[in-house]
Amino acid sequence: MPGQWPFLFREKVKVGGERYGKSRENGLVIRLGFYQDTVRKCNTYIEEAMLNNKRIAVVLPAYNAAKTLEITYKEIPFEFVDDVILVDDASRDDTAEVARRLGIRTIVHEENKGYGGNQKTCYKTALDLGADIVVMLHPDYQYTPKLITAMAAMIAYGEFDAVLASRILGIGALKGGMPIYKYVANRFLTLFENLMLGHKLSEYHTGYRAFSREILEKLPLDANSDDFVFDNQMLAQIVWFGYRIGEVSCPTKYFEDASSINFRRSVIYGVGVVKTAVQFRLNKAGLVSSHIFRRK
Repeated sequence: MPGQWPFLFREKVKVGGERYGKSRENGLVIRLGFYQDTVRKCNTYIEEAMLNNKRIAVVLPAYNAAKTLEITYKEIPFEFVDDVILVDDASRDDTAEVARRLGIRTIVHEENKGYGGNQKTCYKTALDLGADIVVMLHPDYQYTPKLITAMAAMIAYGEFDAVLASRILGIGALKGGMPIYKYVANRFLTLFENLMLGHKLSEYHTGYRAFSREILEKLPLDANSDDFVFDNQMLAQIVWFGYRIGEVSCPTKYFEDASSINFRRSVIYGVGVVKTAVQFRLNKAGLVSSHIFRRK
């Protein structure tokens, strides 16, 4: 009889249900005493595989990423990730074609909306798909996708509301080829922001981030810039509204095909960072009321 049990099931039983497996052979109903224990084990396995039953989406804000997209995509831990979304910001190469060939859900901006504008589309799409946790990963392979699970888990189990993959923790930045001028600017701007925001992060400028659904629903993201300073404004908002930020150490790689803003754009970004930090302090002092720090 035990060896025949797999053949006695005649109904598909939903995992997590309360029913027993049944057989109508010879009018008998066989109650399998081990069934509910098996269900509990299955539920535990599924919950762990989903990271505390959370739906996880990875968003890829892309611009001219055709050369590095596939290698980035192949390292995503799909055993935990439910959706991958790429938003192509009017690339001049075949980024969108590569994404579709890989089976990635792809959205194409007919006009370039900027890095911040790209993220806004990314997050809206992920929320529409029901994501509980959204991880932003650049498709230029500068950051390793292998940290997605660790970052998402820190949110899934309630420890943090946002997680940053820091290039500064450890020795990853310079070792990975970060230009000296960018490293120095990163350290200065981070120190200034920590002082102005009254917070402590190892860096505010990484492009590898994970967010809870609540953050993406409640922050006034549409009030932020469509340019690169969007990243910094978003972190200032997270601190302003009292959400918890965690960090993990992340190696980084600077190479020819990895995206990087030029010196002129870096200066514009730096000025925007300083402006955001000053705005934060002035709002805290009650001297001004900036729209980026008002609730939706």
